[in-house]
Amino acid sequence: MNRALFRDPWGIPHLRAGSPGELAYAQGHNAAADRAWQLEVDRHRAQGTSASFLGAEALPWDRFARMSRVEDTARRCHAALSEETADWIARYVDGVNDGLAAGASRMPQFAATGLAPGRWEVWTPIAVWLSTHILFAGFPTKLWREEVARVLGEDAACLFAADGPGTAGSNGWLVPGDRTASGAALIAGDPHRFIEDPGIYQQIRLACPEFDVVGLAVPGIPGIAHFGHTGSVAWAITNAMADYQDLYRERLRRRGPLVEALGPDGWRPAAVHTEVVEVAGQGPVTVEVVETERGPVVAGDADTGEALSLRCPARADGDIGFDALPALLRARTVEDVDRAVDRWVEPVNVVQAADTAGGLLHRVAGRVPRRHHLNRIRVVPAWEARHAWTGTYETMPRAAVDGVAVMANQRGIAAPLGVEFAPRHRAARIRELLDASGAWTGPAMAGVHTDTLLGSAEPLLALLARTDGLSPAAGRLRERLLAWDRHMAADSADAAAFAALRSAVVRRVAGLPALAPLAEAPSLPEVFHPWLAPVPRVAHALETLLAPDALPGLDTARVVREAAEEAAGLDTGVWGDTHRLVPWQALPDRPEDGWPALSGDVDCVLSTSSVPGVTDLSARGPAARYVWDLARREDSLWIVPLGASGVPGDPHQRDQLPLWAAGELVPVITDWDRLTEEKQMTAPAAHPREAVHEQHIEGFGTVRVLPLDPVADLDVVHGWVTEERARFWGMNGHTREEVREIYEYVGSLPTHHAFLVLLDDEPAALFQTYEPDADPVGECYEVRPGDFGVHLLVAPAAGGHRPGFTWALMLALMAYCFADEKHLRIVVEPDARNEKAIERMVRSGFVRGPVIDKPEKRAQLAFLDRAVYERRA
Repeated sequence: MNRALFRDPWGIPHLRAGSPGELAYAQGHNAAADRAWQLEVDRHRAQGTSASFLGAEALPWDRFARMSRVEDTARRCHAALSEETADWIARYVDGVNDGLAAGASRMPQFAATGLAPGRWEVWTPIAVWLSTHILFAGFPTKLWREEVARVLGEDAACLFAADGPGTAGSNGWLVPGDRTASGAALIAGDPHRFIEDPGIYQQIRLACPEFDVVGLAVPGIPGIAHFGHTGSVAWAITNAMADYQDLYRERLRRRGPLVEALGPDGWRPAAVHTEVVEVAGQGPVTVEVVETERGPVVAGDADTGEALSLRCPARADGDIGFDALPALLRARTVEDVDRAVDRWVEPVNVVQAADTAGGLLHRVAGRVPRRHHLNRIRVVPAWEARHAWTGTYETMPRAAVDGVAVMANQRGIAAPLGVEFAPRHRAARIRELLDASGAWTGPAMAGVHTDTLLGSAEPLLALLARTDGLSPAAGRLRERLLAWDRHMAADSADAAAFAALRSAVVRRVAGLPALAPLAEAPSLPEVFHPWLAPVPRVAHALETLLAPDALPGLDTARVVREAAEEAAGLDTGVWGDTHRLVPWQALPDRPEDGWPALSGDVDCVLSTSSVPGVTDLSARGPAARYVWDLARREDSLWIVPLGASGVPGDPHQRDQLPLWAAGELVPVITDWDRLTEEKQMTAPAAHPREAVHEQHIEGFGTVRVLPLDPVADLDVVHGWVTEERARFWGMNGHTREEVREIYEYVGSLPTHHAFLVLLDDEPAALFQTYEPDADPVGECYEVRPGDFGVHLLVAPAAGGHRPGFTWALMLALMAYCFADEKHLRIVVEPDARNEKAIERMVRSGFVRGPVIDKPEKRAQLAFLDRAVYERRA
């Protein structure tokens, strides 16, 4: 066994092993250690068993996963893998299974739901991939078009075409060396997906004698599929917006225990069986699973005789393209990347790549079937032969890189393969920004990532400019918005006012009598309802719908006038007041207002999507940001919305969140000497403990400050930090193992230290110190030279009712801190709600500073200058 785990200051895992198989094992084991809850939720979702511990809310998805045959498709795809790839995935699964029990012991969600970690099979990673991406191409949009055609007529089927609800996109751009300061290419961008907690992407490094790759992995999937840098070549993807999944209208009939489906050759037998879905808190649910010659039935049943079946390449061909994954890790040139992604199947992506020799690549990768053009647009009859698949596109579109290559899901390189694409605004703005400079650097790309210009605002503002008959208040609003810079900045009052106007317009358009039938509750399965909700559809197609004669009965002048009057009467504050992050969590652990305010909006380059007319909150946005530098890989940059760890209470669970919200990036560290090796799931060796500070205080006692031993001191420390009174410490509900591992980690850091404080040899307090410029708190205020951070948790019975106990204890601890002449000011950051602790600090001489928002809490900063301490001491 030759495996090692290192971490950088952000807790990002750097894995090193002696072979690709050992490295795959290490990656799986690390995923289980850092993301056990996420892995098991995803495995159960892929199996259609998540309702067994998440309850009835998960039942619609489980029904769909069973009916669409996700797990069985994974088995088929696994059987088609090359022997080398199958063995490589098996080693990853071995690592997951060997690490799950220990990983689950760190995560309280298992105990909260009564879930025990299960066993991964060799096909489980493929099932997780399929489950994550089966709705990625948005085939339910065809159901929406059916409804639009029914209500507004056949010619209106594509009227609402846009980057609609439930789809996912990305920004990606490639800047050749003749446009960069270094002379080597840069690749940058950000995948837009539903933001999940823990995140869908994990920053990681995978190194063995054959390759050394940094990139963004998907927990549960071996290798690095979407975004990677091997040192000599880098690649990234965006959603091509291709249409490669079809919905067929089926006619079914029962013949005793059998089910038949009407196809081009008449009635043919369908495969049918039943499955039972367990649901926590209620009885089990039986699901009939039917599959015709087109594909699995995902809506309807044989009893009504009407159903819809889904056909997609992975199911039809028994291939998902995972043979590309190990080939990507070994890539050295763009030609290697090109050959690797030739094997890819779905989802269909636009790939951009560059290498250190100047090679560039801009192409589509994936499998798209050839069939009748109506298949792409509507639900088509299964019994008509013209709608059968007739093969696949053998050659995917590719393009030369002309100055720069930009793909933001717009109609472009993949246009022959799709129907609906994202509006032009993001791509046009990225190109405009890139054209403004001829000497790009990696750090400068953050300015592109975070651009907030809202191009889609122009049509509505043009209508507002022509609107007459406004009240004085609405007139003032109009003047404000016409002078607005069109940037959706979190601190912009004008952006908030525009959002209010836009939402008011959206609600009025969606409420038109002509659209009323679209608001009727759909009879289709609940999992498809987000695609069938008219208000989001109106919101994302608003530019089109406001055009003259686009909708029957739409008086745009009246709608805009009424919306302006409504918005003028609102106290909208600034955009960040209502535009906040709301990640998806299987078990939500914090209120919506506990997440950060955001800049950006759906059509900005910073695409933090709201749903106008429904909510300003953002559940979709950049699930990661990256800049791959081909001059020096160590100059590359990245960020994820939360952090490297999925373990509640881990220092790296959400430590990147403030930076991500502010549009900043962290460096990709590739120097092994700058990393810290971690011993997984093992206790540190025992060591003799000598007090780092000892002081006798007359009338109080002797205070000794000892380095904390996470094993020897576990009983006392676990008891303290898990009490209700210590809720501000953030470890309520933690197991002994979790508390031990947290303090083992703290002990591994050169900038953070934990101590057990004894009073006359009895445990009296838990004391922690840290260097603010090496801690997330340092991102929340202006750190001064000489600042030194501390945390203090006094034992529940320490001091009894002795007056002045806390101040006497503080005297000893501050004496320890200020014994180092470099320490000029002590910094504390109690929870802003912990008034008792704050008042105690103020009485001890601390001066209140600003209230700050950290990922885990809102904190009150306070400071104690050396001069104040010396006077009081």
